[in-house]
Amino acid sequence: MSVNAGVVQGSGWLEQHRSKLYSAGILLAVVLGSIWALSIDSRFLYLLVYVWFGVTYGVLLQYGRFCMAAAVRDLFAVRVPRMAVGMMIAVGLYSLVASVVTLSGFSSFHPNALGWHILIGGLIFGFGFVFTGGCASGSLYKAGEGNLNSVLVIFSISFSQALVVTSGGWLDSFAPASWAESALTKGMPEELTVTQGWFDLFTAGYVWDLKGATLADMLGMGESTFGILFFNTFVNALLPVMIILVALYVFYARKGYLRKSGKTNPTFADELAGIWAMCTSSRNTALAGIGLGIFAGLHMWVTGVLREHYGIFNFGEMLSAMGYEQGLSIQGTVFDPGYWYITTQEAQWGGWVMDKLGIDMMDSIFFGLDNGLPNPLLNAPGFMSIGIILGAAILALARREFKWKIPTLETATFAILGGIFMGIGARLAMGCNIGAFFATVTNGDPSGWIFLLGMVGGGYVGVKVFTRWMDWKMAREGGCDL
Repeated sequence: MSVNAGVVQGSGWLEQHRSKLYSAGILLAVVLGSIWALSIDSRFLYLLVYVWFGVTYGVLLQYGRFCMAAAVRDLFAVRVPRMAVGMMIAVGLYSLVASVVTLSGFSSFHPNALGWHILIGGLIFGFGFVFTGGCASGSLYKAGEGNLNSVLVIFSISFSQALVVTSGGWLDSFAPASWAESALTKGMPEELTVTQGWFDLFTAGYVWDLKGATLADMLGMGESTFGILFFNTFVNALLPVMIILVALYVFYARKGYLRKSGKTNPTFADELAGIWAMCTSSRNTALAGIGLGIFAGLHMWVTGVLREHYGIFNFGEMLSAMGYEQGLSIQGTVFDPGYWYITTQEAQWGGWVMDKLGIDMMDSIFFGLDNGLPNPLLNAPGFMSIGIILGAAILALARREFKWKIPTLETATFAILGGIFMGIGARLAMGCNIGAFFATVTNGDPSGWIFLLGMVGGGYVGVKVFTRWMDWKMAREGGCDL
């Protein structure tokens, strides 16, 4: 073989395996970065747990093309239940693992305050994600596939949240006087101007007056094994999941299954077989749902174990002990949920940038009192979101599914506007499709189902509006052609 032939052959091999080499390179970079962080201080292990679980989530999300926005959109736009089924599988399995974590004493879960804001926030969030093409978690994994539209969504969510929680002026006039009266009774630190921002009034004057509780807590059995297993896991999570799966089968999959199987008078066993066929119709989505459910629970357990090992309640304590005090809240804390969460750390990204631009972001309750504004290099949940992007990129490159997707002016506009709606909705509901739904219902908090109801309702309206837009656009383009 000639030298030129060898060069050509070598170039062909490199071209064929380029994506896999990039994939391996990203994985190696994460490994080396982890080793470097541990060499600085072994306590960075706590942060690295978020990183590696983020990478795992990204791999699973990309593998199953798992997106809750797609689940809602597909039901109403094309009547396909595949993604919704995968979502329910993940909820069911997460709830089982979460119950074990709770019983072991390592759960860091805190129920969401139950009120009207959850439904309204869900409606706004669901309306927005129809136009972005991805939910909070879906936008991250799609960014890892090279979708620059999703990058715009992430930026839009980040800065819209930061603006929402610190905005004032004419918006304050919409806050009821009762919120201000209630907020002033809380004895807030002088550094916080709680009477000068509607979101602070909303938080201190409304949300803090509400009660968040698991179903077992509501029934006075939150500490008992029976209450955790029966009410939190079975009644609040598994039973609704089974009901939803049956409804998805009856309204979306049954007719097709019976036609394909030739059953004219199906028995109960036939119907069960149909439900099973629906759940296993998409192998990748089902496996992704299983993996997400299991690893989301394990994440909570590992974080709980490390908190006990290091004797901390919040990562802010560890950062302070390591000499990193800048960006901590007044209470010496940072956002550290201890489990899968997304939008709050994105709000911190936007807030950190705005703070560096000279805008005081720390005089708000959201940043100043609770979550802080840590350097992105020290933001543990933030690295979890970055891990999702990297994990999705690793698998997409390995499967040769990575492709740069440049947005058009129209899709970029939709991404930004949809992201703004998602950011507003996430802050009103105190979470997104992960923090306000997935992590809540699986840990026994019924408020998550209220958020899902709002998210589905908002998604339905969004699909109708988007369809009308597309119909108008096609008619207009058709008219121009004439």
